[in-house]
Amino acid sequence: MADRHADKAPELDVVISSRVRLARNLDDYPFPFRMSNEQCRMVIERIKDAVFNSNNAMVKNYKFVDLQKLSPIDKQVLVERHLISPDLAEGQRECGAIISEDETISIMINEEDHLRVQCLFSGMQIDNAWQLCSKIGMVLEEKMDFAFNGNNGYLTCCPTNIGTGIRASVMLHLPALVMTGYIRNILEACSKVGVAVRGIYGENSEASGNMFQISNQVTLGQAEEEIIAGITNIASQIIEQEKTLRNEMYKQNAFRFEDRVYRSYGIFINARIMTSEECLKLLSDVRLGVDVGIIKDISVETLNELMILIQPANLQKVMRKPLNAGERDVKRAELIRSRLCKDNQL
Repeated sequence: MADRHADKAPELDVVISSRVRLARNLDDYPFPFRMSNEQCRMVIERIKDAVFNSNNAMVKNYKFVDLQKLSPIDKQVLVERHLISPDLAEGQRECGAIISEDETISIMINEEDHLRVQCLFSGMQIDNAWQLCSKIGMVLEEKMDFAFNGNNGYLTCCPTNIGTGIRASVMLHLPALVMTGYIRNILEACSKVGVAVRGIYGENSEASGNMFQISNQVTLGQAEEEIIAGITNIASQIIEQEKTLRNEMYKQNAFRFEDRVYRSYGIFINARIMTSEECLKLLSDVRLGVDVGIIKDISVETLNELMILIQPANLQKVMRKPLNAGERDVKRAELIRSRLCKDNQL
């Protein structure tokens, strides 16, 4: 897995990643759900030509992935790595994705819209993600005409994306807010200001491992910079509250705090069987211990890598063979022991 600039990322103790996505449609084709297979293929070729025949340096070192030719496991690998959406993986129409070598940029083709440009960075780098996403959008717009209306902005299949077509989000690790119950206040406050809070894989997913994705709900009537600034401001407030609560909990009862971390750490590095759900819960406690300085022999980068590798499809790719649920639970624990032992020897 690419580090996505992890060595330069701020707020890594709370922010897992920052993402910006642009939704766009070609002006001379119907929306994907109304297209024939032939039209779907034509859209794919148009977008591939715009990317691979561009002279712009930003669109070099890309690869095209034809999702119709991938196995279900390979599709799920891309979902677990946040390179494509579950909807694209499950789609029946001709579709694909163009992915940069470092996995920072992903262009989904024929999902809900003709194309969705996504830029994904580690830590709190929402501005960097927006700047890169905007540049990629401009490169594509030099080669294609997008559906646009003077009153409504960019036209999209879903009305909630009309306007800028931009969706900005940050993935936050919020164990202290969850443990104290204050997360309910956060969820209520976000809903009142037009901010969506979702789970690890976005819409319709659960907040596993105390990880929450916050993103804008409104794309019409606001400039792109306003949307980015709004998400940045809200994320910064949540980050500050999470850090404050972590410090207060540790000061009030250090033994209880450390006991929770070390119990999870002990199971995490010694277990022989581990489900993905249990793994994410333990990983959350271990990450909290690393972030506050209790655990010093594991890096955040290793935990970020493990968070992807322990997922069912990626685990099977690492093991290079199909595994049933029981086999995955055994191999997951084995993988964790192996990776953490390697990390401790560095």
